[in-house]
Amino acid sequence: MRTTAAVLWEPGGKWEVEEVELDAPHAGEVMVELTASGMCHSDEHLVTGDLPAVLPMVGGHEGAGRVIEVGPGVTELAVGDPVVMTFLPSCGRCPYCAKGLPNLCNDGAGATLGPQLDGTYRFSARGQEVGQMCLLGTFAKHTVVPVKSVVKIDEGFPLDLAALVGCGVTTGFGSAVRSAELCAGDACVVVGVGGIGANAVQGARVAGCRYVVAVDPVEFKRERARELGATHVAASIDEAWGIVSELTRGQMADAAILCTGVAAGAELQPLLQLVGKRGRVVVTALANAEEETATLSLLDLTLYEKQVRGALFGSSAAQHDVPRLLEMHNLGQLKLRELITREYTLDQVNDGYEDMRAGRNIRGLIRY
Repeated sequence: MRTTAAVLWEPGGKWEVEEVELDAPHAGEVMVELTASGMCHSDEHLVTGDLPAVLPMVGGHEGAGRVIEVGPGVTELAVGDPVVMTFLPSCGRCPYCAKGLPNLCNDGAGATLGPQLDGTYRFSARGQEVGQMCLLGTFAKHTVVPVKSVVKIDEGFPLDLAALVGCGVTTGFGSAVRSAELCAGDACVVVGVGGIGANAVQGARVAGCRYVVAVDPVEFKRERARELGATHVAASIDEAWGIVSELTRGQMADAAILCTGVAAGAELQPLLQLVGKRGRVVVTALANAEEETATLSLLDLTLYEKQVRGALFGSSAAQHDVPRLLEMHNLGQLKLRELITREYTLDQVNDGYEDMRAGRNIRGLIRY
């Protein structure tokens, strides 16, 4: 079938919205008609070249819609089912899935490179095969994705809000609750209040932290962080250090979560100084693939048992966590609509990313 998609043809280029050809689903795949797609910073990493990928590629990895066709062998889903697409597949059978770490599923290796799990492509345009960001390609009205990347949700939940849980909400919330292991009474610092950091703030609040300090140079984002549960805000890490030191009488935070647009190795030591003994620094932000140098005090790691942890998808399990987060929203425990700063049509995708770069958005949403 023919559909419309936003395609990135070269590093540093713009998203080009055009007609593309979409093949029918293969075995273990489904075709989805999308209702909405979130506009995550990770797609910007394709543009800047920070994230390795084979171009051209249909962007987008945070979406929700309805199944309109199922491939051979698919029994888990049926035509008409409402679904959230998650950017990491989980097979349920590899050693990591079996160990309870589905976010590290072997099928997720190379998911940003372009082709589907069987090495073939579903999209084509201009006589070329076109890849899909994280096997999804949600910057398209229709897409074909692995059933391993799909979570069926309850009928009636607003699909525009459900789209956000495919990446940003789950990643940020999980970074606080799962990766940082925050508990009631803890103190937490969240650095960067975008689509991920805003939800790390929510996760810290839900975990019961007594102090949640949100750090961002943009005043609008600091204000929004307060609405989402931050008890204190700061414009810089240096300012946050003074706040945390005073609040905790010098004991410092239990965890600091890095959610900036691009991670840098030079940020590690300032973050380690924000946390106290046994404090955890959680790196959720993506760095350039060639970033291999970090600055930190090894003596601090030993003497104070501080820790540095990576967080992929917030250490979350999609099939378990996505429905629970949606239910938390229904119960008034998790804010979703408040995360959407602006809505765009697919033709406005480049405008949306310009707004993101300028710090005007917590999360932009493409509505189909």
